[in-house]
Amino acid sequence: MASVHSSNKDLDTEVMDDSQGGTYIHKVGVPPKQKLFKEFMNTVKETFFSDDPLRSFKHQSKSRKLILGMQAVFPILEWGRNYNLVNFRGDLIAGLTIASLCIPQDIGYSKLANLAPQYGLYSSFVPPLIYAVMGSSRDIAIGPVAVVSLLLGTLLQNEIDPTTNPEDYLRLAFTATFFAGITQATLGILRMGFLIDFLSHAAIVGFMGGAAITIALQQLKGFLGIKKFTKKTDIISVMNSVFSSAQNGWNWQTIVIGASFLTFLIVCKYIGKKNKKFFWVPAIAPLISVVLSTFFVYITRADKQGVEIVRHIEKGINPSSVKQIFFTGDYVTKGFKIGIVAGMIALTEAIAIGRTFAAMKDYQIDGNKEMVAMGTMNIIGSFTSCYVATGSFSRSAVNYMAGCQSAVSNIIMSIVVFLTLQFITPLFKYTPNAILAAIIISAVINLIDFQAAILIWKIDKFDFVACMGAFFGVIFASVEIGLLIAVYKISFVTISFAKILLQVTRPRTALLGKIPCTTVYRNIQQYPEATKVPGVMIVRVDSAIYFSNSNYIKERILRWLADEEEQLKAAYLPNIQFLIVEMSPVTDIDTSGIHALEELHKSLQKRDIQLVLANPGPVVIDKLHASHVANLIGEDRIFLTVAEAVSSCSPTLVEEA
Repeated sequence: MASVHSSNKDLDTEVMDDSQGGTYIHKVGVPPKQKLFKEFMNTVKETFFSDDPLRSFKHQSKSRKLILGMQAVFPILEWGRNYNLVNFRGDLIAGLTIASLCIPQDIGYSKLANLAPQYGLYSSFVPPLIYAVMGSSRDIAIGPVAVVSLLLGTLLQNEIDPTTNPEDYLRLAFTATFFAGITQATLGILRMGFLIDFLSHAAIVGFMGGAAITIALQQLKGFLGIKKFTKKTDIISVMNSVFSSAQNGWNWQTIVIGASFLTFLIVCKYIGKKNKKFFWVPAIAPLISVVLSTFFVYITRADKQGVEIVRHIEKGINPSSVKQIFFTGDYVTKGFKIGIVAGMIALTEAIAIGRTFAAMKDYQIDGNKEMVAMGTMNIIGSFTSCYVATGSFSRSAVNYMAGCQSAVSNIIMSIVVFLTLQFITPLFKYTPNAILAAIIISAVINLIDFQAAILIWKIDKFDFVACMGAFFGVIFASVEIGLLIAVYKISFVTISFAKILLQVTRPRTALLGKIPCTTVYRNIQQYPEATKVPGVMIVRVDSAIYFSNSNYIKERILRWLADEEEQLKAAYLPNIQFLIVEMSPVTDIDTSGIHALEELHKSLQKRDIQLVLANPGPVVIDKLHASHVANLIGEDRIFLTVAEAVSSCSPTLVEEA
């Protein structure tokens, strides 16, 4: 015991002597212990309420809380107060532009779902109105999309043949749409938006690419004028069906129409891509194609020569379909299963599109609010003869480039679709199926993202395997198989997985401060004596950055920044000029993590804040260089230690701190 006391005394003396001599040895701090309940509540908060949704309600009167609550459910009440004629001008132009694109697309996409053409138009009338009131994205254009239409059509025809039993097929489509909405809204209400992050970026790229090729191959029926065509979607069955009907089944007039207008559409896309001023050219090209081809078929009576035409589109707005939904019987379970799958894919696509355009305009969308909005619009849609609607990338891109300012552009689009349903649908009688096929093929080409696949190969070979697995699964097997491969990473529903889920989706982050008399930076909660460096915010990420947590990490850092700037503003202190991310614990980063860093960098640039990285490991720095993110941030902004980063960014402030 004496020797122990002696050694402890020597240690204390050594620490004190060193501190007097100038070398200060700081003891490792022990963070204060938290009570079990408090620790549990903090975990629950970070898992389900990471965005702190009740933050704006603090210190508010009851009447103000009621208003804020209404605005939370209906965001239009918040941004609508500042809406003006300048905003309306941008939304009017954007709404008219996307309407010209959506009308021919909707007629084509309904065929992918094996539904009559009017159901595509119905789905671009009611759902966009609901989303405009409840959605948080300013740029998403709502309506049917190619991938979800194909997926829904494939899953539905596995249960009911649309040609022999069209009535029950239609009822099952409405039932699936209802349950898709229930799934989406439930995920949002239960704050389970993080589950969407488990569809990795690589798997989505592969699935979308495979689906695009499958959709294009399906259009060969209308493009070549084939009457007897396989119901299977795999490439071998489709090509066999195409070549077996080559001698007698192809119609040369149909091929001429399809090929001519497909060339026209691709040229228009090229013009719009080369010069952003002509964004309206590819947007209006499908409608021009429909008008010209319909007129051509009408005056030449090409339909008498074997050219297949639309023939009839029901006139009038959406009829009620409440009584057509299966609430009892065997089809309820089938509709429920199909609805969950279609709802999740639709939600994933919409959230991805929303985040993309939100990052471009430097605002944030609430994933859980988006789920509730999407779910509500599909539930109401199922009651009004609509099938699953979601955000369309092609239409959203046109909406963005046309200068949309808010969700009012969706309302404008809905009004145009309403007028079309009321007055114009009979004019589509002679529209050839070949032009609809050409429109769909030109639309889905953009879903094949070669650059993304190459980048995935450079960054993460395992991600590339997942990407190719989903891709080949869709084109050689079926949409369901490709989807199964895409979501394979979330198939292990066990207790161990639940634990990993919490650790991976909500990793710890910490604000760092400078330990006095040292160049060491540590967690300010663990070391209360640690001081912040003026003008600099230092954040440490305590986890690898993967697809499942990349968006959370980005948003958490931005929330740290917002809180810090609020405090600095209240204390009249200098604004943040540098954000240093301490990356020592970050052992790996995937494609989604790279995207999150790029978006964080762009967001900070708009705030005149410089992003700085400290001590990224060998795997991370290698991927930063492979993806050129190191060049984007600047190699002079990547340091070995936090101390060096702070010293380089603000040497005088370091001495003061």
